[in-house]
Amino acid sequence: MSGVSLRRATPDDLDFLLDVFSDDDVRPFLAAGKRLDREWLSEELARQEADPQASGRLIVELDGEPAGTLAFERINERSRIARLGGLAVHRNFRGRRLADEAARLFQRLLIFDLGYHRLEMVVYGFNDRAKRHAERVGWIKEGVKRKAYLRGDEWVDGVMYSVIREDLE
Repeated sequence: MSGVSLRRATPDDLDFLLDVFSDDDVRPFLAAGKRLDREWLSEELARQEADPQASGRLIVELDGEPAGTLAFERINERSRIARLGGLAVHRNFRGRRLADEAARLFQRLLIFDLGYHRLEMVVYGFNDRAKRHAERVGWIKEGVKRKAYLRGDEWVDGVMYSVIREDLE
């Protein structure tokens, strides 16, 4: 898909991010305990500005228009490992495989531009859409963390995925 690009989120994107994260089709699939309010997102943007190698909230654009978001956080500096998450597409842009192209761009950005060796993510076991997406864009399934996350009053599995530099070369 042409016209897809990534850029760092700025404070001007807060309303867009809040709109995406408040969507009833997005919220159930995001980390249950994670705050996603204006204050927390502002703090996240400040952390990214202070150390852009260590974390980032990016905006997915389609032909220059904000269409989605994703994020990363360094979890091991010495081994150059980042955890990815928070992929969400705005309701007006769903159904176009925009997330697939954005994820591929994101993998290449983190590995080739920011120098990470390994990318990791965990998706809820009930999130079939996310699991299909991960496998379409080259994530390698590494295993299942059985009943690892409490969602409401139910324990749910986490499915672990990774991409390493050699996967993209």
